[in-house]
Amino acid sequence: MAALSAWFWSERFWLPHNVTWADLSEQAPGVEYPKPAHLFTALPLALGIFGVRILFERFIASACARSLHIHPGVGRRAQPNAVLEKVFTSITKNPDTRHLDGLSKQLDWDVRKVQRWFRHRRNQDKPSTHTKFCESMWRFTFYLGIFIYGVHFLWQVIPWMWDTRHCWYGYPYQPLSSGMYYFYVIQLAFYWSLMFSQFTDIKRKDFRVMFIHHLATVGLISFSYANNMVRVGSLVMCVHDASDFLLEAAKMANYAKFQRVCDSIFIVFSLVFFVTRLIIYPLWVLNSTMFESWDIVGPYPSWWVFNSLLLVLQGLHIFWSYLIARIAIRAVSRGKVSHYLYICLLLAVGLGNGPFGRPICAQALTSWLMS
Repeated sequence: MAALSAWFWSERFWLPHNVTWADLSEQAPGVEYPKPAHLFTALPLALGIFGVRILFERFIASACARSLHIHPGVGRRAQPNAVLEKVFTSITKNPDTRHLDGLSKQLDWDVRKVQRWFRHRRNQDKPSTHTKFCESMWRFTFYLGIFIYGVHFLWQVIPWMWDTRHCWYGYPYQPLSSGMYYFYVIQLAFYWSLMFSQFTDIKRKDFRVMFIHHLATVGLISFSYANNMVRVGSLVMCVHDASDFLLEAAKMANYAKFQRVCDSIFIVFSLVFFVTRLIIYPLWVLNSTMFESWDIVGPYPSWWVFNSLLLVLQGLHIFWSYLIARIAIRAVSRGKVSHYLYICLLLAVGLGNGPFGRPICAQALTSWLMS
C-alpha cells in the first residue's frame, strides 16, 4: 500500500517542476494549503446533504407543491396479473402485435384490454408531477444558494475574477482561505450526493450523459483541490452555477402549469447557458487554463489531465446546447415563437436603455406574464 500510495501521489505527476510535497507542507504561521486528505470530509457531508434533501422534499417542497395544487395523487394501477407482470418485467414493456395476440389468446382477454393493462402498468412506474416538482425545488434551492455564495465570495475578496492570470501567479504556493475551503467541500459533497441519488431519482433520457457530467465534475473538483488549482476551479464552478438554478425554476413553473412563466424563465436560461457555457467558459476559463498557465507556470502531467477534463465538460456543453436549441425550435414550430421574440425584445431593450429602460421593460414583462 505504501508503494501504491507513493506511485499515485508522485510529485512528477501532480506538481510543477522543482516543487515537492515537502515544500507545500512547510507553511508559514496562519497559512494553509489544500491537502488531499481534506477531500474525505466531503463523503460524510454528502450523506448529510442527502438527509437534508429528504427532509426538505418531504416537508418544505411538498408543502409548496400542495399550495400550487400539485398533489401526490395515485394514478390508476394495473390489476394484478402474474402472466402479464412476468412479460412486463422480463420481456417487454411495450408489446408488439404478435405479443398482444398471444397474450390475448392465453388469457382470453380482448386485445384492447391487454393494451390497457400495459399502459396502466407503464404509468404506474412513472414518477408523479409532485415528485418531480419536489426534486426540482431541492436542486433550485441548492444551486441558487451556492451561486449567491460563490459570486459574493469571488466579488468581494478575489482578484482573479477580473484578471485570470492571478490564478497562476505564485502557483502552487497559494494560501487556502476558509471561504474557499467551504465553497469547494460543499460543492464536492453535493455532486457526490447526486452521483449516489441518480440511481434512485427520476430516470431521464440523458441519464448516461448526466452520470458522465457528475463523474467529470467530482473528478475536476477533487483534482483541482489536490494540486491547488482552486482559484481557477472556483471560476469553473461559478460559471456552471449561473444557469443551473434557472433550469430548475423553469421545470417548477412547468410542473405548476404556469406556461408563460415557464417559457420566460426558459428563454432566460437559454441565453445565460449559451453565454456562460459557449462564450465565457471557453474564452475566459479554458483560455486561462490552457494558455495563461502555460506562459506563467508551464505544462506538467497533471496539467494535461486537468485540461482534458475541462475539454470533456466543454463537449457536454455543446451537446446540451444542441438539446436546448432543439427544444426552442420545437416551441417555434408549435406557434410559440411570439413568446420567445417578445421576451428577447424586452431583454434587449432593457439592457440597451440602461437603468431608465429596465423598470419599464420589467413592468411590461410582468404585465405580459400575468395576462
